[in-house]
Amino acid sequence: MRALLTAIVLGLAPSALAAQQATLVADSVRIENDRLLVAEGDVQVAYDGQVLNAPRLTYDRQTERIDIDGPITFTEGPGTIILANEAELDRDLRNGILRSARLVLNRQLQLAATQVARVGDRYTQLSNTVTSSCEICAAGGTPTWEIRARKVIHDRQERLIYFDRATFRIFGLPVAYFPRLTLPDPERRRKAGFLIPRLAFNSRLSFGVKQPYFQPLGEHADLTLTGYVSSMTRTLEARYRQTFATGAINVNAALSRDELQPDTDRWYVLARGAFQVPRDFRLEFDIQAASDDSYIFDYDYDFQNTLTSEVRLIRADRDTLLRGRVTQYETLRSAEKRIEDELPSLVTDVVGERRIPVGPGEIRLGFDASMLGRSSDEPGAGRDVVTVGGRAEYLDRRVLGPGLVWNNRARVSGQFYRTEQDPAFATETARIAAAVSTQVSWPLSRTGPGGAHHLIEPVGALTWAEQSAAEVPNEDSVIVEFDEGNLFALSRFPGNDTIETGLRADLALRYTGRFADGKALGLTLGRVLRAEASDEFAPGTGLAGRRSDWLAAGQVDLGGAFGVTSRLLLDDDLGARRSETRATFRAGPLGVTGSYNWLTAEPLENRPDDIEEVELSTRLRVGRHWRVGLNGRYDLTGSDAAEANLALDYATECLRVALQLERIFTDTERIRPSTTFNFGVELVGFGAEATNETYRRTCRG
Repeated sequence: MRALLTAIVLGLAPSALAAQQATLVADSVRIENDRLLVAEGDVQVAYDGQVLNAPRLTYDRQTERIDIDGPITFTEGPGTIILANEAELDRDLRNGILRSARLVLNRQLQLAATQVARVGDRYTQLSNTVTSSCEICAAGGTPTWEIRARKVIHDRQERLIYFDRATFRIFGLPVAYFPRLTLPDPERRRKAGFLIPRLAFNSRLSFGVKQPYFQPLGEHADLTLTGYVSSMTRTLEARYRQTFATGAINVNAALSRDELQPDTDRWYVLARGAFQVPRDFRLEFDIQAASDDSYIFDYDYDFQNTLTSEVRLIRADRDTLLRGRVTQYETLRSAEKRIEDELPSLVTDVVGERRIPVGPGEIRLGFDASMLGRSSDEPGAGRDVVTVGGRAEYLDRRVLGPGLVWNNRARVSGQFYRTEQDPAFATETARIAAAVSTQVSWPLSRTGPGGAHHLIEPVGALTWAEQSAAEVPNEDSVIVEFDEGNLFALSRFPGNDTIETGLRADLALRYTGRFADGKALGLTLGRVLRAEASDEFAPGTGLAGRRSDWLAAGQVDLGGAFGVTSRLLLDDDLGARRSETRATFRAGPLGVTGSYNWLTAEPLENRPDDIEEVELSTRLRVGRHWRVGLNGRYDLTGSDAAEANLALDYATECLRVALQLERIFTDTERIRPSTTFNFGVELVGFGAEATNETYRRTCRG
């Protein structure tokens, strides 16, 4: 029968700490010589959040010391465990010596030492220490990496580990020596200091090394500075992050002096932030700027063709939307640089909408205002436009007779335009537009055996729209898409500067099937028929003429293992004008995503040639520790590869190695073919990131 005694009775804790009673549990407890308390057999002592387990414990009342025979397991809170062969501790377990001990932090980092000294509530000192987060099996073996040190101090309050005369070893071979080294323990989220350097190769910048330095700035901000040095460049990269009570900001920037543009300061800034402001508004901003057209590409920071800086103020709830934004654009495309001053550089717009329930439907009231400016002063090329408009729309939905769904919409809108620096348009112009639509669908549903569900839905809509004949500049409706999302829209133009007019019928047949085994199938076939031929749309959109192209779309989901989404525009001879397909495949450790896109040439949409390309992305976990990724994009029209990327990752419970190889094949005035290579190593176990248990080594024997 196990014996149970409390610290107040046995004196295992100071009387001043009676509120924090210690508990001793053992198979047998006895008193020897009126001063020694001996507990034997599965001994457990719990005191003030600490739990000690051992086969035998002796407490001397006179010296107030506890001698413990091992094997000993000493648990301090949820994240710290000490294993030892023997120990001498004081009565509150705060001070003392543990011999042949091993300290385990957060189930990740292990520190083995000949002796561990506990000093109060804060410090643990280890002598002749080996530190690693790698799994070491009982049969022996050398860990992937380890740090050997003469002395190690673990500061439990600051969550820091101090190493004295430390040697870093890989597979047992010493590769670096540090007279003093400070690292965060696994429960510390942030610590100032140098991070592990990364190797980088860029065919434009040659071989280089990146050395990051991390500096916390208070509890809610930090700064990372990275020096990048190669034979071609001297670069300082910076990342600043800060969170506030109402939002956060993130800034990435770099400053370079290189041989690509000698004696020139090259730089870029990418900043993003979002804040909650009074009256339920949300303030967001994005800032993108660079010193020259090719800097971002040369340094592989962010390959994009347009720099966009924008400030947004948004409030949205169930019935109200308010949004205002100011946007600045800067093109990086070589073909557009020659006409950069003719492209919109600054756009300001304000949009508001209010929903008001009325009977079986609702009324939507909206307004919008915009201002668009170009830097050119040439008539026509430097056109600037100010627009102010408003609209009112009524919508309702009813279910009739045998399950017919009847939807009705009516809209009236007005726009005022002020156009400057373009003699093709009047300086001040007003335009009024109206549209009405009635739509009927008949969903036919059936549930089959096993829970399969089928839904067939024929849909037809009759729409009429007209606008006044005033000529206004078209700034927001140049590029048009025809897909399932706008098949029954009042207008398929994306903006307000022009609308789809005339009398038309929008027709579609939809099918949706969901099956008991998780598979699903969706099909849509539709087209637009007009009373009169339309010349509003460019031929390449599939909407020109009296009859639109056939829109055929489908989705297939085989329970998550395989999925395909495809969309086609087919003329009356079933010739494809546009094709988009995306497929995903998952089977165990393998994941594959592929896409195919084909668009016919359309000069009115700045697409002088056909576009046909395929893109493939694969991810494969090879065994327990290896992951391989391959991405590629190929231009079928020009029979040229556009880009390729190979990623190789190796990970264990204590180490991560990442290798990335990227090749860009694009060859223009601004962009030349280039190859980029990055290599990085991360030691797992320091800092707050948890170990991925799927990588943990398995011991045998």
